[in-house]
Amino acid sequence: MDSDRSLSFSERIVARARGRRNILILTHDNPDPDALASAHALAHLLLAKTGNSPRIACGGVIGRRENRTMVERLQIAVEPLARVDVRTFDLFCLVDAQPGTGNTSLSGQLPIDIIIDHHPLRCRSEDNQIVDIRPDYGACATILFEYLQQQKVYLNSRLATALFYAIRSETQDLGREWTPPDRLAYQQLLLLSNNRVLFDIAHAKVPRSYFASFNQALESARVYREALVFNLAQIPQPDIVAEMADFLLRMEGVHLVLGMGWHRGEEVLSLRTDREDWRAGTIIRQLVAELGTAGGHGMIAGGQIRQVAGDVLAQNQLQQQLTERLFTVLGYDPEAGEALL
Repeated sequence: MDSDRSLSFSERIVARARGRRNILILTHDNPDPDALASAHALAHLLLAKTGNSPRIACGGVIGRRENRTMVERLQIAVEPLARVDVRTFDLFCLVDAQPGTGNTSLSGQLPIDIIIDHHPLRCRSEDNQIVDIRPDYGACATILFEYLQQQKVYLNSRLATALFYAIRSETQDLGREWTPPDRLAYQQLLLLSNNRVLFDIAHAKVPRSYFASFNQALESARVYREALVFNLAQIPQPDIVAEMADFLLRMEGVHLVLGMGWHRGEEVLSLRTDREDWRAGTIIRQLVAELGTAGGHGMIAGGQIRQVAGDVLAQNQLQQQLTERLFTVLGYDPEAGEALL
């Protein structure tokens, strides 16, 4: 745990927030548990230390049923960004994301004052910004947990449960890209978490479309040596692509999965690998070069390609283009591949 750094940054953040009337905390679009818990924790910190109650907003949707259950059961107040008048705020914070990476609505158009993230550095910081980016951390929630500890802010059971679930989800129970600070936070937060709520989140009931996506992922998947590519075509919500990618990475002999799906005029991409020498963030940026935007860590990454048609022909053409680029990146010779089923 980097106590000195967390103390210094949390003090600067609290000092910047004092005297501000309206504070807005933004996450990346279609926020995952790490983004939701980090925003919730920052709002709690600022409320406890300044008396000001920030609002939390995000672009896109909270589509995954587990994430919606998390928001409901843990009472995380998140508003659609489209319904927020950003002109009324005088302090803007961004968590679990950075401006200009393509997955944060309006962040490139707003004067972001505070940035807290654990992804590799992608933005240029301004002189008046407070920027705490720790790519060596497995979860952004771990950074916020350290802030709360250093500021001696009380964690109620709901907040502890949110932070624990975020770290658990982001690192897959400390099995992926975790660090000692993540493990320490995980262990301490587990003691404060509500096990019943954690069970309800992890076992949230899902709609029939969820199983249709599983079927589409299996039917469309093609295997190219150690890589697997699938296309969900039109999807009910964006984060189903990442969930299917995680699932298919379990296939024996497969060490990289590239998934895609079309949602409201945008192609959503997800890339997963369990090989440490294949940098997922670097690979996906090469795949979408001049087509869209992307970013990620060593083993997980995501991207977006906007203004893409959702018809079968357009989807097949895009899949072929991305697959050919993947061949080039991995050094594979072009091949037809093998159907998974």
